[in-house]
Formats: sequence, structure tokens, C-alpha cells
Amino acid sequence: MERMYRVSMNTIVGLVAVVFLLPVAYMIALSFKTEGVPFIDGGALHVSLVNYHKVLSEAPIFHWMWNSLLVAVIQTFIIVLVDSLAAFAISRIKFPGSKWLFLLFLMGLMIPAEATLIPIFLMMRDWGLLNTLYSLILPGIASPFGIFVLKQFFDGLPNELEEAARMDGAGYWRIWSSIFIPLSRPAFAALAIYSFLAAWNDFLWPLISISNRTYMTITLGLPNFQSSYMQQYSLPMTANTLAAIPLIIVFIFFQKQIIKGIAFTGGKE
Repeated sequence: MERMYRVSMNTIVGLVAVVFLLPVAYMIALSFKTEGVPFIDGGALHVSLVNYHKVLSEAPIFHWMWNSLLVAVIQTFIIVLVDSLAAFAISRIKFPGSKWLFLLFLMGLMIPAEATLIPIFLMMRDWGLLNTLYSLILPGIASPFGIFVLKQFFDGLPNELEEAARMDGAGYWRIWSSIFIPLSRPAFAALAIYSFLAAWNDFLWPLISISNRTYMTITLGLPNFQSSYMQQYSLPMTANTLAAIPLIIVFIFFQKQIIKGIAFTGGKE
């Protein structure tokens, strides 16, 4: 019975994987197809790299990828740093109003991102940062979600570790850097993965704050490029294939951390 169950589950998982992989395979196949030429004609397979040459010559795909990578990496690093310090202070430093401050952060999760677009836009405009990468990085350098996740994890760490460090003369900074950071790697990985993907996939805010093609991210540059080829399929699919390469590479090298991060956010360990 157990063997039949495993075979059935593996079959179901395999079918689901095929369903999800079919659109990706179709996208990659179209990227090698010349527009107006049948992919298979007379039993012969017509494969061409002309689409890749045309896309790379007409659109700065790699430059847009670099902008997205730069914004995502810097924003993720700052979010993990700032949120971990804030979560540590709320979790381990007892001061008047700490519970109300944490409640205030939780209230930030209830505010839709769309409601903050106009105030942030006006702030970036007054600072003269529109149409720069700073306008993409600065609005996302802190996350209420990250503070909540890390605070919950810090609360679960034994108090004895902190007390032992205090007996050795360690201060808050030493306790945070030498004890809490090494023990909180699963939480940091989960937050870093979430923050990186959110920054990489962000579209609405770059659409509002960036009009200069030089500072466009990949999520904004692709629709800008594809709008010129609305009646074609191969060139947009080629651009999407190129844009998917970095995420595929990240998943291949960090799949274990991604799976652990997803499992961690699903429930407290």
C-alpha cells in the first residue's frame, strides 16, 4: 500500500511539473523560430539564432538585467540588515512602548503598497531622485514583513545564550552579531529570498519613477521592447527567455535555500 502511495504521489508530482514546464519549453522553442517560417517543414527542423541577434542588437537586455540585479541585491542586503536590527531591538531590548512599536510595524502590513505610491513619488521628486537607481532602492530598504519574521524567530532563541554572553561582558551589538546572526540563518535566508524576488519582479513602482531607458529594470524594459512587436511572437519570447536566465541560474544554485526558506515562512521551526 505504501509503495502504491509513493508511486501515485510521484506520478502526480511529475504531471504537475510537466504542466508547469510546458509554457517554459514553448517559450524557449519559439525563441529559436524565425518569424513567418514553420518550425518543422518537410520533416526538417528549422532552428535559428536570428531572434537572439535581433533582440540583443535592438534592446539593452543585459543592461536592464544589471539594473535589476543591482537594485535587488542592494535592497535585499539593506532590508536584512535593518530588519534584523529592528527585530533584535524589539525582541531582546526591553524599553517603554516596545510592544506598541511592534504593533505599529504590523499595521504597516495592512497598508496596500498602492496607497504609498503617491507620497513616495512626491518624496523622490522633491529630493531630485526620480529617474535614478536611488529611487528604486530607497523606498524598499525596510520591510514590516521582515521585522515580523525575524522578531518571531528571535523570540524562539534560548534566553540562556544571551545571559551567558552578558556574563562574558558582551553588549547588545556583540550578542546580535556573534549569537543571533549565526543562529538565524534560516530566517535570514527566507527573508533574503523573499526580498530579492520582490525587488526583481517589481513593476509598478519602476513604471512610475523611471522614464529614462538607461535606468529601466528588466520588468519595465521588456514591456517597453515588446510594445514594438505586438503582432509577432518570436521576438517577445526571445526577450522573455533571456530575462528568465538569471532566475533559472539562481534557482539551480540556491534551490536548497529557496525550499528551506519557503518551508520556514510556512511555519515556525
